[in-house]
Amino acid sequence: MKLLLTDSGVKNTRIQDALVDLLGKPIAESSALCIPTAGYGAPDADPGGPWRFVSGRSPHPMTGLGWKSVGVLELTALPSIEKASWVSWVRETDALLVNGGDALYLAHWMRESGLAGLLPSLPDTVYVGLSAGSMVMTPRIGQDFVGWKPPAGGDSTLGLVDFSLFPHLDHPACPENSMASAERWAAEIAGPAYAIDEQTAIKVADGTVEVVSEGNWKLFNPAS
Repeated sequence: MKLLLTDSGVKNTRIQDALVDLLGKPIAESSALCIPTAGYGAPDADPGGPWRFVSGRSPHPMTGLGWKSVGVLELTALPSIEKASWVSWVRETDALLVNGGDALYLAHWMRESGLAGLLPSLPDTVYVGLSAGSMVMTPRIGQDFVGWKPPAGGDSTLGLVDFSLFPHLDHPACPENSMASAERWAAEIAGPAYAIDEQTAIKVADGTVEVVSEGNWKLFNPAS
């Protein structure tokens, strides 16, 4: 897949330009499915969060960018739907917009729904993650970000990229997400990892990883 892994959505012109580049056409000519599921799994979840994400009322720009069409793909519903139907919806859309919340809850339902297994077969689809929606694509999130407990335990996510993400770097609402905390977290991860702020995203296309930023970020790479 083509990936745009954001901290807080499409917050600036550089990130939006990266999205358009991945789509290969204007947003106004592109269709999207939004996935609100992660918003239900966070310890501080409330039903207003997923609604704001779906409706475009969130402060994290995703569904309200001017898409040609936007639909909702709720992962917890997929096991009860004819698979051929929802697979066709996913294959026909240009972008998947994936909400933040709890990354382990999202990983669980991506696997249970079958979406995780489908993602690698979508070379032209653009996956746009928001916070936990980005973290779910990494190999693991680290104990600092474990909230919802998966049945098998641990902090493993889907591993569709080979680096981990520390989001909301130095955000006023997340005083615990300091650079010092990111450094401690990265030592535990013991693999390539990025700390990113709300003005930063990671673009992945054709095996190339690019940081798109008008803010602050840092790469922790124990192999270097």
